[in-house]
Amino acid sequence: MILDRTVAPYLVDADATVHEALRRIDANRARVVFLADAHGVVTGSLSDGDVRRWLTAQTAPDLLAPAADAARTAFVSVREGTSMERIEALARPGIDRIPVLDDCGRIFAIASPVPRTLTIGRHTIGEGLPALVIGEIGNNHQGDVELATTLVDHCVAAGASAVKLQLRDMAALYRSGGASSAGEDLGPQYTMNLLAKYSLSVEDMYRVFDHCAARDIDVLCTPWDIPSAEALERYGIPAYKIASADLTHHDLLRRVADTGRPMIMSTGMSTEAEITAAVGVLRSHGAQYALLQTQSTYPAPFKDVNLRYMDRLAEMGDCLVGYSGHERGIHVPIAAVARGASIIEKHVTVDRSLEGSDHKVSLLPDELAAMVRQIREVEAALGTAEPRVVSTGELMNRVNLATSLVAARDLEVGEVVTEADVDVKSPGRGLQPDRRDALLGVRLRRRVPAGDFFYPGDLAEQAHEQRDYSFSRPWGLPVRFHDFRPLLEVSQPDFLEFHQSYRDMDLDPADFFAPGERLGQFFTIHAPDLYAGDFLIDLASPEDAIWERSIREVQRVVDMARALRPHFTCAEDPIVIVTMGGFLADRHLAPAERAPLYARVQRALERIDESGVRLTAQTLPPFPWLMGGQQFHNLFMDPEDTARFCEETGRRLTFDVSHTKLAATFAGRPFSEYVDIMGPHIEHLHIVDAVGIDGEGVQVGEGEVDFRDLAERLARLAPQAPFIPEIWQGHVNNGEGFFTALDRLEQWF
Repeated sequence: MILDRTVAPYLVDADATVHEALRRIDANRARVVFLADAHGVVTGSLSDGDVRRWLTAQTAPDLLAPAADAARTAFVSVREGTSMERIEALARPGIDRIPVLDDCGRIFAIASPVPRTLTIGRHTIGEGLPALVIGEIGNNHQGDVELATTLVDHCVAAGASAVKLQLRDMAALYRSGGASSAGEDLGPQYTMNLLAKYSLSVEDMYRVFDHCAARDIDVLCTPWDIPSAEALERYGIPAYKIASADLTHHDLLRRVADTGRPMIMSTGMSTEAEITAAVGVLRSHGAQYALLQTQSTYPAPFKDVNLRYMDRLAEMGDCLVGYSGHERGIHVPIAAVARGASIIEKHVTVDRSLEGSDHKVSLLPDELAAMVRQIREVEAALGTAEPRVVSTGELMNRVNLATSLVAARDLEVGEVVTEADVDVKSPGRGLQPDRRDALLGVRLRRRVPAGDFFYPGDLAEQAHEQRDYSFSRPWGLPVRFHDFRPLLEVSQPDFLEFHQSYRDMDLDPADFFAPGERLGQFFTIHAPDLYAGDFLIDLASPEDAIWERSIREVQRVVDMARALRPHFTCAEDPIVIVTMGGFLADRHLAPAERAPLYARVQRALERIDESGVRLTAQTLPPFPWLMGGQQFHNLFMDPEDTARFCEETGRRLTFDVSHTKLAATFAGRPFSEYVDIMGPHIEHLHIVDAVGIDGEGVQVGEGEVDFRDLAERLARLAPQAPFIPEIWQGHVNNGEGFFTALDRLEQWF
C-alpha cells in the first residue's frame, strides 16, 4: 500500500447530506468518504455499501438527510507512525482505504492500494498513457542561473514534460566539509572540483524553479543529501528524483519518502540486493515511486544498456518503470518507450564541448525536440490490442486498390444472380469478392448494368424506397456532374452540392443539362481537395508559387459556380466551400503562430472576384485524410481564432461536424464549446459523425457526436444554414449511405 497525502477527495463535512457524500464517493472512485467536523476531526466513514444499506432501510429515502445518519462511527483507522506492515495487515476486501490519523484524530494520509498510475505534477503516467519525458539539466547550467533558465526554455520548446536539476549541500555531502578535494583520488577530486565550480545555491535554484513555474513546466530535483531534500521540501516541488548513487543511502530515502511526494529512483551502479533493499525502504514508508533502468557509464555502451531489464525492475518493484539514458543518440529512449517505459530522462545541453562529463552524453535542443516528437509518434503507433478497425486511410486505399463483385452483363429487376453473372474487378467500391457465395441466388430488386457494382443492400434483397424528408432547414446531397441524375430519381433534395475533382474542373457544366433546362433546387460547390501532382490549395502558404496557384484554383471554382447558375432557378447566391490551407508536414502551430497565416489567407481572398457567390471557409480536422493523414492542419480548427477571423473579415464558415468534432477531441475540449463559439458564423453545414482524432466521414449514429445536443445548439445559432450528409462513400448504391444518414438525422433536425 501507499500513503496518499492528498486527502481532500476523501473528506466531506460532518453535516453534509447523503447526496453530497454520494457525489464525493463518485468523484474519488474509491467507494468511501470520511466525515470530518469543523476542526478536521474524523467522526465516521461512509461507503457506497453503507449508503445502499441505509436506502433499503428507509420507507421513503431522503437524499437530503444528513450523511451522518448513514455513516459508521466505528471504522478501521490507524495512528500516524503505524508501520506499513501493520496497516497492510488491516486491509481486506471492502476495506482498502484506511485513514491514518494524527494525535488529534485528523486525517494525515489515506493508506491506499498501490495505484497502477503515478501522478507527477500535472502528468499522470501508466500503461497506455504518454510517457513523462524529463529534460535533465543536472549541472549542465555550469553554475549560471541564466544558462539554467535558457535550458528550461529549450526543454519547453522541445515539448518535454518536465525538467530536472540537482541540488547539493557541499558541506553536508563531502567529508572535507566543503569544496576542498585535497587528499581524494583522481576521480572524486575531478568530480568535486567540477561540482564546487558549477553548483547552484539554494537561492539560485529557487530562482530557476520560479522560472519553470513561469514557463508552465513541471520541475523535479535530485537532492544529494538531507539538507538539500529539506530545502526542496520548503519550496514544494511536485516530485523527487533519487540518483543511482544514493540507493544505499536509506536515511535520505526515508526523509524523501516522508514528504509524501512521488519518487523516481534510478538503479544504475547498483546490485539487485541494493535495489530490493531500497524498494523495501520506500514501501515501508508508503511511498509512491517508479524505478528507472540506468547504465551509469558516460557514455554508456549500447551493449550494456539492457532495456529488457525494465521487465525485471517492474516485477521487483511492483511499480511503473522507465529509462534514464547516458548513451549517445535518441533511438534507445524511443525503443524504451516501445518496451513500456513510462518515464524517459535524458540530459540536455547547449554545447557538448563544455566542461563536465554530462555534456558529452547530452542532447542538443533540436535533438531533444526530435526525441520527444518521435516518442509521441511511437506512442501513437503502439495503439491498442483491441480488435482491428480499418482506418480511414485504409478505407480510402481499399476503395482505390481492392476489387469488387461487378455484373458481367445487364441484369434486370427480378433476375436471380448466377455464377456467370458475376465478375471480380477493381476498384473496391462494392461487395468484396469473399461475398460471392452470399450473392449467388439473390433475386435482384434493382437493375444492375454490366460492369456496375453489387452492394450489401443487394444481399438483403432490399432497395431504398423514395420518400419525402421533413427537416427544419434545407437539406441536400453531395453529387458529381456524372451522378446527380440517378439521385434525383429517388429523392427530392432542396439543393445539390457539387463536389469537384480536379478533372471535373475541366468539364463544361452545360454538357450535363438539356438545352434550356433549369432545376428547381439551389446548389453549392466544393473545391477539389486534391490536384494532379499532389497539389493542395493553400492560401496560407509562404511559398509564392503555391500561394498564387491556390488563388487561381479558387477563382476557377468561383467561376464554375457562376457557370452552373443558369441551370438552376434559385435566386440566392451559391455557396462555395474551400479548404483554405494552413497545413504543415511536421507539426501543429501555437496560437500566436497562426495569426500571420490567417492574414495571408485574407490577403489571398482579397485577390478573388467573389461576385455572385458566398465563399466560405471549411472547418478542418487536426489530421486530414489527404496524404494518408500525415499532415497537420492549423487553421479553422481552434474555435477562438476561427471566430476572430470571421469577425475581423466578415467571412462565413462551412461547419463540418466531423472535422470539428475531431479537432475538439484532439484539443481535449467539449465539442459543444466549438459549436457555441463558431455557431454564429455558420453559413453551411456538413453533417457526419466522427471517431477519435482522425476518424472522419463516419455514418451518423456510429461515432461520438451527440446529435441531439448539436441539433439544439444549431437551431439557436444557425437555424437557416442548409446541410448535406457527408458520409464516406455515401454515394455508392445510389446514395444508400446518404439516405441512411437522412433517415437517422430526421429525428433531431
